[in-house]
Amino acid sequence: MKEKILITGVAGFIGSNLAARLLKEGHQVAGIDNLAYGLRENVPNEVEFHERDIRDRGVYGLFEGVDAVFHLAAKNCISDCQADPLETADINVTGTINVFEAARRAGVRKIIYAESSALYEGSGLLPTPESAVQPESFYAVSKLAGMHFAEAYKRYYGMTFTALRYFCVYGPVQDYRRTIPPVMSAFIIKLLKGERPVIYGTGEKRRDFVYVDDVNDFHLLCLRDSRTDNETFNLGSGKNHSVLEIYDKVSRILDVRVEPEYKPDLPGEAQMTLADISKVSALGWKPKTDLETGLLQAIDYIKSEMAGGRI
Repeated sequence: MKEKILITGVAGFIGSNLAARLLKEGHQVAGIDNLAYGLRENVPNEVEFHERDIRDRGVYGLFEGVDAVFHLAAKNCISDCQADPLETADINVTGTINVFEAARRAGVRKIIYAESSALYEGSGLLPTPESAVQPESFYAVSKLAGMHFAEAYKRYYGMTFTALRYFCVYGPVQDYRRTIPPVMSAFIIKLLKGERPVIYGTGEKRRDFVYVDDVNDFHLLCLRDSRTDNETFNLGSGKNHSVLEIYDKVSRILDVRVEPEYKPDLPGEAQMTLADISKVSALGWKPKTDLETGLLQAIDYIKSEMAGGRI
């Protein structure tokens, strides 16, 4: 059955890719974004777009007639969150509660919302299962608060949620305009310009990267499969790669050799991430896109942005 789906953070990386996928599947899509981090041009034309802030109670009417909500809007650059804990809490906690309340009042049947693999920052358990919650950074703590509020809304109002803990999602439309861009986009842009990419720390940090199309496969499963109701899932590849490995792969694909610039490590970041994906795999989901294929897609997107003068 085709439904009306509302996405918060629709102009961001995951949100805009999800909107395009839902439209392709025949759903009606509405979106909210205050464009503090996202870009209006990322949003497909067929989306009913509202430039609003998730902290504004005036958004409540936008949830009327909505079947399901994907709540993706957040302040999510860890270094920015470390620099401003107050705004981090305002957006990620107060804003999230406002979305939950808007959905409750409108009788939305299900909320699928973004938690984060950052919740595992203090855990030494690898691969990391959903039970190993040990946040350390302000960003991770703000996501933990959202998790507890979701549990309270389930407990007191009987609402249905699915919590998604994204690992390092990558692909086209990745947000390269952040204060510190995601590593893949940063490397691609710098190397295409013949400039020195920046590596924070030694480059030995390892990350679990998962392609955005694979993530969207699970988003669709969340809409139709009741086994995802009131559950939490890791979304990663179950493999990890060092920052230096990613640099070498991008450099080789582009056939550009530029010595990276090394800077001091960033505060609040885990040294290694690796998802235990056994829970999500039990539902029949698995990542299909290998790293090289995903990188080629990301490179093609950035080349098109550069050709259009947007980078």
